Amino acid sequence: MPVSTASTRVPQQERSRATQARLLEATVDCLVEHGWSGTTTTVVAARAGVSRGAQLHHYPTKAALVTAAVAHLAERRADELRTEAEALPAGPQRLDRVIDLLGVAFTGPLFVAALELWVAARTDRELRDALVPLEATVGREMHRLTVALLGVDERRPGVREAVQATLDLLRGLGVANLLNDDSARRTALLTTWKRQLATLLTP
Repeated sequence: MPVSTASTRVPQQERSRATQARLLEATVDCLVEHGWSGTTTTVVAARAGVSRGAQLHHYPTKAALVTAAVAHLAERRADELRTEAEALPAGPQRLDRVIDLLGVAFTGPLFVAALELWVAARTDRELRDALVPLEATVGREMHRLTVALLGVDERRPGVREAVQATLDLLRGLGVANLLNDDSARRTALLTTWKRQLATLLTP
């Protein structure tokens, strides 16, 4: 009895999604461990346990592969932040905890992988063309997520700027933490900023 096309298509789609997921996870791991220059499509395919042909089928260029990987990880991290935020308390302590959660996002694998791409994109036109719109999207989503986690109204004067300043500060501290453990200075700066931010965001 012949197998229907519909019944075979679903497993094929599932296998395809699983292959893509393995490639994207392996790409981020390679970016973190080996940097941009050491992250080749051949190395990623081998690490993911995927054939070179399958890798090329899903992501024909290195730029397509790495930008898709960063987009994938950004979406996953945003979902994790939302889940973690559900357990946060209401009241004054919430702001402190939200900033701490966001701080982790700017020191984790996503940030390290993205930073590798930012530096490489300065001299790689193909990568830059792929990365600029992605970064714009990720930046907007991170801003919206931060507003939602803090529970503030950015229609109020100064709120949007305060949220963006927070994200810029966390990004800068993340860069400072790349080469050395900067946790002591980071904690002191964020403690001061949390107090200032609470004043800026309080109606």
